[in-house]
Amino acid sequence: MNQPLSYIDPQAKIARNVVIEPFSTIHKNVVIEEGSWIGPNVTIFEGARIGKNVKIYPGAVISAIPQDLKFAGEETVTIIGDNTTIRECATINRGTVDKYKTEVGANCLIMAYVHIGHDCIIGDQCILGNSTQLAGHVIIDDFVIFGGSCAVQQFTRIGSHAYIGGGSLVRKDVPPYTKAAREPLTYCGINSIGLRRREFTSEKINEIQEIYRYVFLKGLNNSKALDLVELELPPSKERDEIINFIRNSDRGVMKGYSY
Repeated sequence: MNQPLSYIDPQAKIARNVVIEPFSTIHKNVVIEEGSWIGPNVTIFEGARIGKNVKIYPGAVISAIPQDLKFAGEETVTIIGDNTTIRECATINRGTVDKYKTEVGANCLIMAYVHIGHDCIIGDQCILGNSTQLAGHVIIDDFVIFGGSCAVQQFTRIGSHAYIGGGSLVRKDVPPYTKAAREPLTYCGINSIGLRRREFTSEKINEIQEIYRYVFLKGLNNSKALDLVELELPPSKERDEIINFIRNSDRGVMKGYSY
């Protein structure tokens, strides 16, 4: 690893075919696996674990210490999954004693100026639009897409296959398979376009839509709606996932659609 215009700490573990462009800084206790590309002017602090074929663009800062006044220097990590792309000036902070890690899954796209706070866990195949800001302790399940300039409050959870409209302020949990937008954040239907792209059948999409009619469109409280879903709709993986997500939500889920 002869990179005369970059600084690479001798204790960093970097695969032989990793490309590190000029003026980047790689600190100690960093692992970068095969095929990854580190663009110019990238800073990777200690605790970073960069997977295979990751691309990190100029100005990004990975694994900086948390923006948390309680952080006491504990040894934590930032994990970036295989084939993920991190665009210009994104910032990803490492974990604290809560989870001891911040993690971004495989095959994600983290667009320019995104901030991912400490102890966030992001699943696979997620897209975070430009300037999306995640506070600490946010959990995002697989296949979630954010439009640009969203802001997510700490300890919030976003369910799998959800779509968050650009400019949204996310203060409540967003159940799986839904679209969320407006202010305050509101149910705007299910993410039928995303589900079709991922080869969900029309029958399965209609099943998910019927579940959310009970939850968001019948004027019922969540407990009553979920009881009726269990009583009147056939069991399925998706039904049980939705029920468990809403019942286990500490923050509460977004409001239902209203004119």
